[in-house]
Amino acid sequence: MVVIIDYNIGNLSSVISALKRVGIEAVITRDKDIIRQAKAIVLPGVGAFPVAMNNLKKFDLIDVLNERKDAGIPILGICLGMQILFEKGYEVEETKGLGFLDGEVVFMDIDEKVPHMGWNQLHFNQNHPILKNIHENDDVYFVHSFMATCPNEQLIAYSDYGKTNITAIAAKDNVIGCQFHPEKSGAVGQKILLAFKEMIEC
Repeated sequence: MVVIIDYNIGNLSSVISALKRVGIEAVITRDKDIIRQAKAIVLPGVGAFPVAMNNLKKFDLIDVLNERKDAGIPILGICLGMQILFEKGYEVEETKGLGFLDGEVVFMDIDEKVPHMGWNQLHFNQNHPILKNIHENDDVYFVHSFMATCPNEQLIAYSDYGKTNITAIAAKDNVIGCQFHPEKSGAVGQKILLAFKEMIEC
């Protein structure tokens, strides 16, 4: 069973539907006892970084997320759910993140149109199991105005947006973050979620 964290942030119904399409049994919950039973955790998110972190605190979910991360349970963050995996973000105000990934999340102060919205290609920076079913230059769907910076060793894939490299997938140990929405990325997104399923089953 995979748990999708319910912290009043994100399009939960589309995420659970996408997981079920690849054969992943998933539940939406904030019940800590159920979270502790999960084989993997998905942290979705749409909205603002400080709201997301405040909601995790309000629902007393930060300690159990740390506990499961330390236990080696695979954790997948999507969009804002990926951003709060980092050490801090600067949306609205400087806010401490979960710190599961190294780096911070900053406004996309670039020449291109912001938000970065639409389909963009993935360029691979290094091999990772999450990429096993897709190909270099496959397109995925983005919607975001802030972007993560991370060490090169944690950068799995990026997208070019004008002259800017956007961190698209970052990972450290059992934690993976996707800036784009795999649940909205058609066949490519489905293949990414299938790779996540295979990582859980290994």
